[in-house]
Amino acid sequence: MALRELSALEARVLAVLVEKAFTVPDSYPMSLNSLTLGVNQKTARDPVMNASEADVAAALDELKAMSLVNTVSGSRVLRFEHNMKRVLGIPGQAEALLTVLMLRGPQTAAELRLNAERIHKFADVSSVEGFLDELAERDPPMARKLPRAPGAREQRWTHLLSGEPDVPAGASGASAGAALAGHAASAVQSGRDPRDEEIAALRADVEQLKAAVARLQAELGMTP
Repeated sequence: MALRELSALEARVLAVLVEKAFTVPDSYPMSLNSLTLGVNQKTARDPVMNASEADVAAALDELKAMSLVNTVSGSRVLRFEHNMKRVLGIPGQAEALLTVLMLRGPQTAAELRLNAERIHKFADVSSVEGFLDELAERDPPMARKLPRAPGAREQRWTHLLSGEPDVPAGASGASAGAALAGHAASAVQSGRDPRDEEIAALRADVEQLKAAVARLQAELGMTP
């Protein structure tokens, strides 16, 4: 089904509904209050949002107009449930990957496998990549592999339900080279060894990756 691009808040609301259906089934379907808390959650969210209940209610109205969300009657408190898998025509594995991408932003296939575990357990990274490739090959595509970031060993994936990400086209590979070249040029101008500058830049990237892994371990309660 062809849908218009979702706003960042609409994507977050939809993803929270999918996530909570698996992680806290006793509280699902969700009330507006609990859904707003999930949208503004400080952990496992990137970026962190600060939406009001009125903002979330407006997003729900838009999602209901696209049949992505249904209202559940029969309760004193109005509750909401998602309809994402049926409307988008995707399997549960793809639903899990899109949900985590909408909640946490661009990630590698390995990160997605780890972060999607509470929604769907993937056997290995190759199975994650298989479903990502299927999402990328749909018409219109729902996911895309981003250019490799400077110093990164693996490329990250992003969802396209909110449109194309703001990433320069054709930057794969060249971005890392350009970054290192810039360090080398500045080193030459200052009389330092360019190789020392390159090593320092790579070390900084490694430290950033270590911090990201430590953050994931902390969120999952894992011991480093």
